[in-house]
Amino acid sequence: MKSPFAIRSLLLLLMIMLTAAGCGAPETGEDDARPDAFTEEEAQLFAEMRETGILFWTPEMQLLGYRNPGEINPIRLLDAAEEPFPLPDAEKKIEEVLYLYDNGVRDLDYYMEEMNAAGLLVIKDGEIVLEEYRYGNEPDTPWISFSVTKSVLSMMFGLAIEDGYISSVDDLVVEYLPELEDTAYDGVTIRHMLWMSSGVSWNEDYADPDSDVSAMQYMRSEADLIEYVSRLDRAAEPGTRFNYNTAETNLAGSVLKAATGMYLTEYANERIWQAFGMEHDASWNLMGENDIEHGGCCINASLRDYGRIGLMALNNGVNSQGDALLPEGWMEQSLEPAPSFEGYGHFWWLHDAGRYSATGIFGQHIHINADENLIIAMHGKWEQATGSELSAHRRAFIEGLTDVARNLSGEICCSEGAGVE
Repeated sequence: MKSPFAIRSLLLLLMIMLTAAGCGAPETGEDDARPDAFTEEEAQLFAEMRETGILFWTPEMQLLGYRNPGEINPIRLLDAAEEPFPLPDAEKKIEEVLYLYDNGVRDLDYYMEEMNAAGLLVIKDGEIVLEEYRYGNEPDTPWISFSVTKSVLSMMFGLAIEDGYISSVDDLVVEYLPELEDTAYDGVTIRHMLWMSSGVSWNEDYADPDSDVSAMQYMRSEADLIEYVSRLDRAAEPGTRFNYNTAETNLAGSVLKAATGMYLTEYANERIWQAFGMEHDASWNLMGENDIEHGGCCINASLRDYGRIGLMALNNGVNSQGDALLPEGWMEQSLEPAPSFEGYGHFWWLHDAGRYSATGIFGQHIHINADENLIIAMHGKWEQATGSELSAHRRAFIEGLTDVARNLSGEICCSEGAGVE
């Protein structure tokens, strides 16, 4: 029996043979092209979605709702930059991906179909080497990011420090939100929140309609958020226990709003969408009409701008004009493992060999591999929020995709690395 390494090597040779130069337009699934106007059935579905928590949408609701956020939620707009950060097509592009999963050799179509992927973008050395769409999505289609937004928020803290709005991530949360004095947030710093290690109790079970995170879907204002978290108990000393907590990232958004005096959308529009150079209009879901944004969720952006978010992180905030937007060393600091959990930094998931990711439920993902100068961005509509089998499948696919991207130049090499998400 051949070893896994030998099998991977054979796969790699097959992929090299199947990879050829090409600059064709991305596949968009024309048979599922989007309508110019909504049907009565879709309008009725929107009404049902407004009454149904987003964690419990049907697949039909997901497809309609993920790319039409303003029909369901109050939003604020992010404006496309006049001069977007360049994302040229590579001369040599990926034509096929083969990877090992579930005791078989799988291909790109298998992954896209089995994982309900709506879009896949691969950027290698600053150029697009693969761009695929399904369900009628196109390069400018906005799509919900879920917790990918948390990693954007992390960079916004760096911007706020660079701009002098915040002195340090070691500032106490109550310095910016004094209404949290005499609660479990006394003694909690911004850094503790970025590490998901405040020590405040929280239940993030997406499948449990009675969990804290499910209750959060129905909060309609910043006041609701503050009131809810003020009642939470202390479960551990700050900085000592990792506990994934979406409410806390919303609270981090409140800290930024208090520090900058701007809504998150205003600040992100000025310092990311315009200053870094995003190509398409986007939006950010609000907790309620004319209220704050969901700090831990729900920027709705095109796949190419997901890719640019990855480039902003990879470049430590340096834009195409050479302007450094983030403080020197900010991303290095952000990717230092939390003492409470080595797999997490400042709202970034950390993997082996210097790889890291921004990850959202139901298949949203930005994978960044600094060593390979590689970014893999994904839009998805998984049938469940999370799952070990879903994550394992994505890891296997990323492994195969990384191998073929690495070898576009013809170099024959492959790794058996694991641990990407």
